[in-house]
Amino acid sequence: MDTAQTDKECLNCGRSVNQVPLVPVEHRNGSAYICPQCLPILIHQPGKLAAKLPGASELQGHQH
Repeated sequence: MDTAQTDKECLNCGRSVNQVPLVPVEHRNGSAYICPQCLPILIHQPGKLAAKLPGASELQGHQH
């Protein structure tokens, strides 16, 4: 693997790309990564990521 990937980590749990697969997230002209385990938080409870993802507090979670 490319050593440049070692700085990529999940915006929620902090695990690196060397530990788990990461999905890129782009929002408000910025980018971050989130792992599949934390992705449901972004989908259903984005407000919990407000301190870690600018603008997340303004997102509405998916309602069942």
